[in-house]
Amino acid sequence: MTGPHAPITEDAALARLAAAYGILPAYHDIDGREHHTLDATRRALLAAIGVSADDDATVREALREWDAERSRRILPAAVVLRDGGGPLEVRVLLPERFAHAMIVWRITREDGQVVEGDVPAGLSAPDRTEHEHGVHQRWILPLPALPHGYHHLALSADSAPIAETRLIVAPASCYWPPAIEQGRRLWGPAVQLYSVRSRRNWGIGDFTDLAALVDQWGSRGAAVVGFNPLHALFVGNPAHASPYSPSSRLFLNALYLDPEAVPDFFEAEEARGLVASNAFQQRLAALRSVDLVDYPGVAQAKREVLEMLYASFRARHLAPGTERAAAFRAFQREEGHLLRLHALHEALEEHFHREHPSVNGWQEWPEPFRHPQHPSVARFEREHSERVQFFEYLQWNVALQLAAAGQRALDQQMEVGLYADLAVSVDPGGAEVWSERDSFALAASVGCPPDPFGPAGQDWGLPPFIPHRLQEAGYEPFIRLLRENMVQPGALRLDHVMGLRRLFCIPRGRKAAEGAYVSYPFEDLLGILALESHRNRCLLIGEDLGTVPDEVRTAMARERILFYRVLLFEREHNGEFKVPASYEPQALVSATTHDLPTLAGFWTARDLALREQLGVFASPEQRDVAFWSRDEDRDHLLAALKREGLSPWPADTPPVAVTPPGLPNAVHAFLARTPCKVMVVQLEDVVGVETPVNVPGTTSEYPNWRRKLHVDLEDLPGSEPFESLTASLREIRGPRSSNQQT
Repeated sequence: MTGPHAPITEDAALARLAAAYGILPAYHDIDGREHHTLDATRRALLAAIGVSADDDATVREALREWDAERSRRILPAAVVLRDGGGPLEVRVLLPERFAHAMIVWRITREDGQVVEGDVPAGLSAPDRTEHEHGVHQRWILPLPALPHGYHHLALSADSAPIAETRLIVAPASCYWPPAIEQGRRLWGPAVQLYSVRSRRNWGIGDFTDLAALVDQWGSRGAAVVGFNPLHALFVGNPAHASPYSPSSRLFLNALYLDPEAVPDFFEAEEARGLVASNAFQQRLAALRSVDLVDYPGVAQAKREVLEMLYASFRARHLAPGTERAAAFRAFQREEGHLLRLHALHEALEEHFHREHPSVNGWQEWPEPFRHPQHPSVARFEREHSERVQFFEYLQWNVALQLAAAGQRALDQQMEVGLYADLAVSVDPGGAEVWSERDSFALAASVGCPPDPFGPAGQDWGLPPFIPHRLQEAGYEPFIRLLRENMVQPGALRLDHVMGLRRLFCIPRGRKAAEGAYVSYPFEDLLGILALESHRNRCLLIGEDLGTVPDEVRTAMARERILFYRVLLFEREHNGEFKVPASYEPQALVSATTHDLPTLAGFWTARDLALREQLGVFASPEQRDVAFWSRDEDRDHLLAALKREGLSPWPADTPPVAVTPPGLPNAVHAFLARTPCKVMVVQLEDVVGVETPVNVPGTTSEYPNWRRKLHVDLEDLPGSEPFESLTASLREIRGPRSSNQQT
C-alpha cells in the first residue's frame, strides 16, 4: 500500500518497546480516521517515562531489560481481584528450577489475620514457556475466600521466600446510595464555590457559604450539592486560580476557610479586634464588592488573621496540651508523611516566592530544594518548623470546616450529600509532583488530539501518571488520591474518566498533533475505584464527554459509574434535542457545564460574541458557522421544549436578544423528566448569569475561574427563580423524605 494513507514504516523493536510501556500504535479520531504514532513521538514519550530509546542500540538494550525483568517476576507488584462470586485465583510465573520445590503461600489479611496453604500436587497442568532467560511454568493459584481490602500475598519455595505482592480484593461494582438502589431520581445544585457572594464572606465563597447552600437546597428537597474541585492551589501565587490545574489534589485550598468559624477566632482577642476594625471591614467590603474574585487580596486578608489564630492556638492549646491540641496531633499522625511534605512545600514556596516574586514552581527553586530528600530541605524544615506546622494547622481547619458542611447534609437527610470534583492531573510545579515526582512523566503533558472543535488539538500542561510506576508502587498514589477526595463527599466526579483507560500524552515542546495515547491498567484501576467507593460510601460519576472508547462506556455501565450527560450535547443525528425519555437512567444530567455557556448566554449567544472579542475563532468562516449553528440550536431547543409543553414564551417568535424569563424553569423541568438517576442545576442558571465561568482556549485573555455571581446567597430563599425552580423539581422528581419542606 502506498500514498498518503499508507501506514508509517516503524522499527519493529521500537514499536515493541513502546507497546510494552503502554504507548499505543495508533488511534481513531472523532471522524473515524486512523492516526499512527510517529517514531519520534515513541522515543520522546519513552524518555518521559524514564526509558532510554535514543537509538537502535538503546532500544534493544531497553527491550532486553524489559524481558529480563518480566522473566524474573514471579508475581506482579500488585494483583487486583474482583469478588464476582467465583473463586479467587492468581497467575504465577514460576521458574522451572522450582518445579519440584515445596511451594507455600501465605496471605496476611488487612486485619492482621494470616492464612497459609501449599500448592496442591499436580495443580492444573502448567504452561511451559522457554526463552532466552530460561524456562518458566505458568500456574493458576487458587486462593481462599477473602474480605474486600488490601492484603499481602507471599510465596516461598522449600521455606525460602521467592515472591510477594499486594493483593487487592474488590467488590464487583461501585457503591450506590440506597435511594438510587431504590430507583429514586435525585437532584440538587452545582456551584463554583469561589463565585458565591454573601454579605458575610471575605470576597470569596467559603465553607460557611457551602453549609448555607446545603441548608437552603436541602430544606427544599435536594439530595446533593456539587462544587468545583477544592484542591490546594499555590500559596506563593494566589492569582493562579484554575481548580483544574492545582498544586495538589491530596489536600484542600485554604482560601475556602472561613476565619471567623475557626474555633480559635473566639479566643484570639487580637484577631477579633483586627477584624472588627474600620480599616479591616473596609478591606472586606471592597473584596466583596468587586465582580471578580481578588485572589491576592483575599489571600492577604485571610493569611493575616489565620496567622494570629495559629499563634493563639499554640499558646492556648499546644503549649498546655489541651484536648484540641490532641485532636490536631491526631490529624497530623493520620495524614502522616504526605501532610508534612505538603506543608513543607508550601513553606518553601512561600519562602522562595518572597525572595524572588518571579519564581513559579519548584523547578525554579535552588537545585537542592527541588528534592524532598535533600539535606537542605531537612535543614529548612528544622529551621522553619513552626511555619511548616502553620500550614498543617490550615489543612486541619479546612478538613474540619468541610466536615461540618458534610454534617449539615446529613442533618438535612440528603441522600447523597456533598458532590466533589477530582481533576485529571496537577500543575507540574506544585506540591503533589514535588512530593511524588517519580510517579509523573514530567517531560510530557496531558491533552487531546485535533478535532473539529480544536483543529490544533489541546495541551493542558498537566503531567500524566507513569503507568508502570503506578503498578510498581502497588497503586498507592492512586489509592491515596481517591481516599483524600472521598473523605467528605457523598459523590465524586472523575474529570476526564477516559484517563483510567488511556490518556493522550504530548511530549514536551511538541505540538498536540504529535502526541499519542498511553494506556493504563484499566481493570485494576476500576477494581480499586469500586473498593474505595464502597469504603467511603461514595457515588461515582465519570465525565465522559468527547471521544470515548467503547470499552470505557461498557465498563462504566458494568461498574455502576454514572455517565455524564449534558443537554447541549444530547442530540439526534438531525441536530434535534433528544426527548427526555430517551436519556439513559445510569447518568447524571445537567443543562450545561463550567466549560460551556450558561443557559442565558447560550440563548443570547453571549459566549460566541465573547469568543469573537477574544479572538478565539480560527477564521471569520468559523465564526460565521458558529453563529449560524447557534440560531439553529436555539430553534431546536425551543421546539424540544414545546413538544413537552414547556415553552418558555407565550408567543411563538421570541426575540433572540432577550432570554425568555421562563427558560431556566422550562429547561430544568425538561431534564427533570429524564430517567437519569441524578440531576444537577448550575447556580448560574438559577440566577440568570450570561457570562461563562471559563472560556476554553484562553488563559489571561479572559478572567477564567474569577467571575462572581451577581446575587447574594442570603437573597436566594424567597426569590421567585429559586422557589419556583425547587418546587418544580420537587414535584417532577418526587419527594425526598417525609420531613422535606412543602
